[in-house]
Parts: sequence; C-alpha cells; structure tokens
Amino acid sequence: MKKDQKSSALSKLLYYAGSFKTLTFISLFLSVISAILSLMPYVCLWRIIREVLEVYPDFGKAADIVKNGWAAVFYALAALLVYFAALMCSHLSAFCTAGNMKRALLKHIAGLPIGFADEMGSGTLRRIVTETTAASETLLAHNLPDMAGAVTTPIVLIIMLFIFDWHFGLICLIPVILSFAAMMKMAGPGMQEDMRAYQDALEKMSSEAVEYVRGVPVVKTFSQTVFSFHRFKKSIDDYGEFCIHYTKMSRKPMMLFTVLINSIFAFILCLTLFLTGRQGYEHDILLNFLFYVIFTPAIVTTMNRVMFMSENNMLINDAMTRFESILNLEPLKEPENPVSPHGSGVELKNVSFSYSGSNLKALDNLTLHAGKNEVIAIVGASGSGKTTAAGLISRFYDADEGSVIIGGVNVKEMSKADLMDKIAYVFQDSRLLKRSIADNLRIAKPGASDDDLIAALKKAQCMDIIERLPDGINTVLGSHGTYLSGGEQQRIAIARACLKDADIIVLDEASAFADPECEIQVQKAFSEMSKDKTVIMIAHRLSTVKNADRIYVLEDGRVEEEDRHEELLKAGGLYADMWEEYQTVVNWKVGESA
Repeated sequence: MKKDQKSSALSKLLYYAGSFKTLTFISLFLSVISAILSLMPYVCLWRIIREVLEVYPDFGKAADIVKNGWAAVFYALAALLVYFAALMCSHLSAFCTAGNMKRALLKHIAGLPIGFADEMGSGTLRRIVTETTAASETLLAHNLPDMAGAVTTPIVLIIMLFIFDWHFGLICLIPVILSFAAMMKMAGPGMQEDMRAYQDALEKMSSEAVEYVRGVPVVKTFSQTVFSFHRFKKSIDDYGEFCIHYTKMSRKPMMLFTVLINSIFAFILCLTLFLTGRQGYEHDILLNFLFYVIFTPAIVTTMNRVMFMSENNMLINDAMTRFESILNLEPLKEPENPVSPHGSGVELKNVSFSYSGSNLKALDNLTLHAGKNEVIAIVGASGSGKTTAAGLISRFYDADEGSVIIGGVNVKEMSKADLMDKIAYVFQDSRLLKRSIADNLRIAKPGASDDDLIAALKKAQCMDIIERLPDGINTVLGSHGTYLSGGEQQRIAIARACLKDADIIVLDEASAFADPECEIQVQKAFSEMSKDKTVIMIAHRLSTVKNADRIYVLEDGRVEEEDRHEELLKAGGLYADMWEEYQTVVNWKVGESA
C-alpha cells in the first residue's frame, strides 16, 4: 500500500513536470551509470593489490600498477561527470515541476472563497505553498537520482562481493541485513503516521507564530511575554514533546544501526582469523581481506543514503497530501450563463451560515436590505455576525441557506468579474504592499493615470499625507524610514476604494485603527466616497453610524432591531443600551475614574 502511495506521489509530480519529465528519466539512467562507474576504481585497486602481492618482494616486476591506477582515476572522473550530467537534467526538471506546482496551486487558491485563508490560517497556507513545492524540488533534483544510485550500488556490491570470494561476501551481508532491520524501526512504513504528526506540529507552530507576530504590538503595550499567547506557547511545547518522544523512540534503533553498519570490518576480521586458523596463511585470503577492508566502506555510505532517502520519501508523501488537500477544496462555482446585475441594491434573504468545522451558526435566518444609494450600518457585539454578513455580500463565502442578492441577481449567478467590479471593500486592517503609494492605488485600477490617483487621494482626504512624503505618490512605503500610521494606511485604502469607483462600498470597521484626529479625516473620506453609492458600514464606534439611513442590530447571527438612530434610541432596546455604554466610554476621564 505504501509503495502504491509513493508511486502515486511520483506520478503526480511527473505530471507537473510536463515535457521536462523526460529529463527526469534521463537523470535516473545517468545516475545508474554513475553508480556503476563509481565502483570500478575498487576493482582497479583490487588488481593493484593482487599484483603487488604476486611480485612481492620484487616490486620491479609489477607492470600494470600505473595502468590500473590511471584506470581508477578515469573511472572516478567519469562517474563524477556522469553524475553531474544527471544532476543537471534532474534540476531542470525539478525547477520546472516546482514552478508548475506553485502556479497551479496559486491559480486554484485564487478561485477559492477568500474566507478559506482565514479558516486555514495564513501561516499554514504559506507553509504548504512554499515548503510543498520545495520538497518536490528536493525529491526530483536530488533524491530520485540518489535513489537510483542507491538501489544500483547494493545490487552491484552484492554481485562483486560474491564474485571475489563468497565467504567474505556472505559475512558482509550479515551486518547489512541486521542494520537494515534496525533502520526499518526508524524509517519503515509505520513511521508515515509519525511523519504526518511531525508535519502537523510544525504547521501549527508556523501558523501560531504568524498570529503571534501580528499581535506583538498588543503584547508589548501591555508588557506581556510569549506566555500571554497560550496557543503559540502550547504549539511550541507540543512540538518539543513530539521531537523528544520521537528522538527517544529512535535512539536504540539508531544506535544499533550505527554499530552494525560500521562493524563490517569486525566481521571480515573474524572470518579472516577463522580461515587462516583453519587453512594457514594463504595468498588469496590476504588479498581478499585487504580488498574487502577497502571496499566495504562503500556499503556504509550506501546504507546511510538509503536511510535518509526513506525519510525523504515520507516527507514528499506527506507534502503531496497537504498539497492535494488544497487542490481538493471546491472553488467558487462560476455560473454557466452569468447574469449581470441591474442597480446596486443589496439584500440578504433568510441567510444562514456556519464556518467549516463549527456546529454553531454564525448567521441564523438573517434578512437585511440596502437600497440603491442607501447607507446602512450593521452593529452588534463581537461575534454577532457583522463581518460574516459583509463577507457573504462580497462572496468570501457562500451561504448555507438563503440567498445574497445584488441588483436583483443572486451573487451565485453573477460572474466573479462582475461581482468584483460591483463592490469595493475596505477591511478593518487594510495592509499596504511595500511598493509606492501609486502602485498600491493602481491595484484597484491598473490603467489609472496620475491625475486619477490624485483625485482619489483628495476624495479620501489624503493630501496631507502625500505632501509630507519625500516623493509624493511615488514614495515607496518602508524605504528610508517611510511608514504610515494605522489611520493613514486606512485613508490610503479608502483612496483605493474611491479610485475603483464601485457602486457598492463595504466598510468593515474601517475606522478601527484611526486615532481621534485621524478619525475626523476618515469620516470626511467616508462622506466623499459614499456619494451616490450603496454603502454597508460595520462599526463598533457607534458615532460613525448614527447618520445611516438604517441601522441593523445583530445578536447571535440574527437581526434583533432595525431602524434609524433616533428611533432605536427611543425604543430603548439593545441599541439604546449599546449607545449608553458607548457614550460612557467616550466621556470617561481619568480624573473621574476614582
């Protein structure tokens, strides 16, 4: 079964190699030839030893020592050159395969719901994209040619061992067989599950490390340590415990393998003493003893290569499993006959949604409506489903039940291009690329002129930022100490949305990182970009939504209240309590805390 899985993994890799897979087969053939050539110097050395012993003590009669010496050099150089050619072929195929795999994976990811990255974790996703392709490159570039050589070498070794003297050949096989049995304790088929657990531990630790780094500002602000991130620390502890457990489990087999594979000389010596004790000194016994003492280190090298290659095979099998786990995810289904929306109204009708692996409903029979050029706000406590609702509008996920309608058309019946053109999304934590301001803006509209960029920046109240930057809109963020605050980055993100000029604007906590001074600019930017647009605002700061045409108050994924700000306050329900609490926080002063 394991063999079938390995063959399957290799066949999939060769599929991504395309026409370059021919180079892989050529590299395997050349590696076999190189392995055979690399053993020939030992034959030449055996001939030299034999001739020396035959002419002893009159070494002047030795006529073929130089010829056999040069033959050994020739075979060694030929083996090296052929192996170099094998690696050239394997590397070309490996680079092509890794590139094709990465392109195929990224293309598939581009078609998946955007929300899947949040569920999987950016650290896990990054590791699969980078390390899976790296593992495939290592296998094709190095491991496969080495494997071909490692398989060829023992076969030729066994033939040569028995050709020269079957007694010595047989005695050499004993420690080889025993060491192979010890090796299978560490790298046999049963280790595949341990390898999967090891990779899971690495993957989890990588994902938690990314989240920890993102939270470093909070950790430092409150003078916390790594121990404040319990999941990160636990992932490190779990990884450490697994490594210690596996190391202890492999300690005895590894010691036994090392002792046995390096004890071939002792077996040869014992046989030599036994033969000379029984037959007396013989020329052939001494010749074979010297030859096998010189020859057997090649067996040790080969067995070590086999051991490490078996581990590499498990790595690539696990890597391909993870690679396929993403490829097996269903992309967003494109309609066969897409329908274009008419207008910019947005409606969620009886929508229910649960995240993957969760039994709880993030949204439960949710219904809300935003008419053309209307501004609605969605508020509620953390976990009430605000961001989830916004994600469904942009089709970051597909609803489990109900329908999401834009311009009278279900988003599932719209083409992805139409949907993306229709919506501009400003995230809570808008990240800018380490490129120029202009490059960051042109993500929304690649063909935009500099005048278009300036107009969008003015609408987003960003000119004060641009005027203080050394190169204006051509300033590269992160260069020469040029950085923007959270509120300034948010305004640039708003300018990007203004440049896109979409009919529908979704603002997901877009002022969350703005300081009080910057928030005024952000609110002005909202007012400018909202003209003649359908706007859906998600906010914790209730002051930003009080002028909305309609406010939806969510709790546990359901709409508990909906109306304008004044009417909700008069009703004295959940929103009124939230507003009172918000006002208490806003009006709080240090001097009054006592």
